[in-house]
Amino acid sequence: MNFSLEIGLKTDLSTLPNIKDIYITLLRGDQYKDVANKAKELVNLGKNPVPHFPARSIKDQNELKDYVNMCKDFGVKQALIIGGGAQPVGDFHCSLQLFETGLFEGFKIGIAGHPEGSPDISDSDLEKAMIDKKPYADYIVTQWLMETSPIVDFISKQSLPVHVGIAGPAKITSLLKFASIVGAKNSLNFLKSNASKAVDLFKPRKPDDMIEKIKSVSQNFHIYTFGGLNETNKWLSENNYA
Repeated sequence: MNFSLEIGLKTDLSTLPNIKDIYITLLRGDQYKDVANKAKELVNLGKNPVPHFPARSIKDQNELKDYVNMCKDFGVKQALIIGGGAQPVGDFHCSLQLFETGLFEGFKIGIAGHPEGSPDISDSDLEKAMIDKKPYADYIVTQWLMETSPIVDFISKQSLPVHVGIAGPAKITSLLKFASIVGAKNSLNFLKSNASKAVDLFKPRKPDDMIEKIKSVSQNFHIYTFGGLNETNKWLSENNYA
């Protein structure tokens, strides 16, 4: 199996596990130049950095071009192109517009998949966007899920490889919070149901069952740590995943 990991700008790179593909978020309030420089540090460590390019968080084509060129100059070979937050800060309203600039030639490209929907876009618009983006993409990375049936159904309909988003070991209380943010409807209901039965809501929940049920349809897993990198490292080591 193959694992990738998502980090933020504040992540201490000395704490990273032995995983090659490291995705770097670009959140509202972050500076794209800081993300590019984080990618440079990862290249120097022998990692394969995958910076996020969130369309609605990028001001205009000049800013996008500068961001892309910085990444290229630093040895970045791969990128994740996403819509980003609900409200655009500039000229770009969707990830398709980033592709249409032609600036990503030569990159290996991932796009976002939402098997349980997104709070930022309707299901019908989400489906159309996926159709429009696929010709530009090499693979799909999904939002994280706790329920297996939506992702199995999603994978069965795709012509591209799917990297399944999973939550690293995390408290149910933390997972409930993030499930609400990303709009993972089925997983949110699943967590609420299990929370009512849980003896200890603060004990980290591990993704082992999820992986066991999914590995027959995908061998690629993308880990969201939600700040729990130490727990994730421990879990990866215990299972000889890294």
